[in-house]
Amino acid sequence: MVKTAENDLARLDDAARAGWLYYVADNSQDEIARKLGVSRQVAQRLVSLAVSRQLIKVRLDHPIAACMALVEKMKARYGLRYCDVVPTDPDSKSSVLGTAQAGADYMERVLRSPVPKILALGTGRSVRAAVNQLPKMDCPQHKVVSLMGNIAQDGSASFYDVISNIADRINAPHYPLPVPVYAANAEEKQEILKLRNVRQIYELAAKADVTLVGIGGLGEDAALLIDGFIDRHEMRTLLNAGAVGEIGGRAFDSQGVYLEGLTNARVVSATTLASANAQVIGIAMGPAKRSPIRGALNGKLINGLITDEATAAALLE
Repeated sequence: MVKTAENDLARLDDAARAGWLYYVADNSQDEIARKLGVSRQVAQRLVSLAVSRQLIKVRLDHPIAACMALVEKMKARYGLRYCDVVPTDPDSKSSVLGTAQAGADYMERVLRSPVPKILALGTGRSVRAAVNQLPKMDCPQHKVVSLMGNIAQDGSASFYDVISNIADRINAPHYPLPVPVYAANAEEKQEILKLRNVRQIYELAAKADVTLVGIGGLGEDAALLIDGFIDRHEMRTLLNAGAVGEIGGRAFDSQGVYLEGLTNARVVSATTLASANAQVIGIAMGPAKRSPIRGALNGKLINGLITDEATAAALLE
């Protein structure tokens, strides 16, 4: 009897994985068969089973055993209050596949609460992708606040700003941070921080019940460099100083300690503070994000993480 139950659970795990590969990762049945090591006919039956057992809706609705095991290990290793691990498609080059849906699912649960909440959001590809997965909702009881400006030094705006996008989706009061990501110098930063509306946004962000942030890598492919917020010389200086990642444009080292000076002296984003009362969820995946995520976890900069199987497994090595 116990053996039968275990077999049924394993089959549901396979069906859920097949359904995720088909409906979320957009794999063909031949690709699914190859990745799961089964025949095409078995792959087809697994996808059908996922649908008939309602494991698949728009998002994965069955906890794959391997992912759940990684969740528990990550919580134990890093003292996380929240963790979600999504399946990995080994052939995908996407940096948001699966985690965007999981991030949206988390935000939706928060926003469904009738109790007023303050939701703070960073910027970046991962957070924007999660916001884009949110359904239309009516949430006038909540407030959404931006942790970070989205203006480069030349005055151009980042494509990955999220605050106006989420406002359109959930009909909630929203509070953008009307500042550049980096001031020209430390003196200009202090002048910006004196502005009354900026102080009000900082105060609101400090009261956030839930914060969702991207965890950025550093190097030639870093969003901060590609989007024009810092230049190559500044990037090299950060790397030479031991920086491995950034949250809200604020660079930190492998132990999660924010660097003194350098670009951090000019960054104008609000600081995120993970605590017993404040949930700070990082959302990131992929080989390039492993060192930044590990640093953020080591320094307790986040107390929650949404990532994928391969990244979680690497973080546990």
